[in-house]
Amino acid sequence: FFTGLSGAGKSTMAGIIRTKLIEDGQRPVTLLDGDVVRQNLTSQLGFSRADRDLNIRRIGFAANEISKNGGVAICAFIAPYRAIRREIRGLIEQHGVFIEIYLSTPLAVCEERDPKGLYAKARAGEILQFTGISDPYESPEHAELVIDTSKATLTQACQQILDYLIGRGLIAVSG
Repeated sequence: FFTGLSGAGKSTMAGIIRTKLIEDGQRPVTLLDGDVVRQNLTSQLGFSRADRDLNIRRIGFAANEISKNGGVAICAFIAPYRAIRREIRGLIEQHGVFIEIYLSTPLAVCEERDPKGLYAKARAGEILQFTGISDPYESPEHAELVIDTSKATLTQACQQILDYLIGRGLIAVSG
């Protein structure tokens, strides 16, 4: 479960890890990406706290179903609130393993990247309830991995995740 501010690298890293796990071939792998899910499944939801929680709750349900049926669900969402992340952790851990990966990339770096121009729009008041600007992001308290993508290269960060998965015995060492 990748979490962090917009522009932290969640989708990019989740995609790379997905590819590595597919190459590993041990289990089916599904990527649930925030932008894709918002566009295709939950477009009717807004960005109020209740709507954000409902969005993550729905993702948690889908991830749990994937996990219960032997698959790997990789989730890449801002998921700004601790309480809903804890709720999803509790749900998933009933049947599987939940790994929270917090991309702790500083707001200033995320704003510099701003691949979609969202921070600029939020600063101009064009987007309300934008995480990190006009809505809070509650950093995880007990993430299994914390990675600052302004300090680690993409390769280093992905290797850190793979090493963690190997160390936990969740994937095999590839030769």
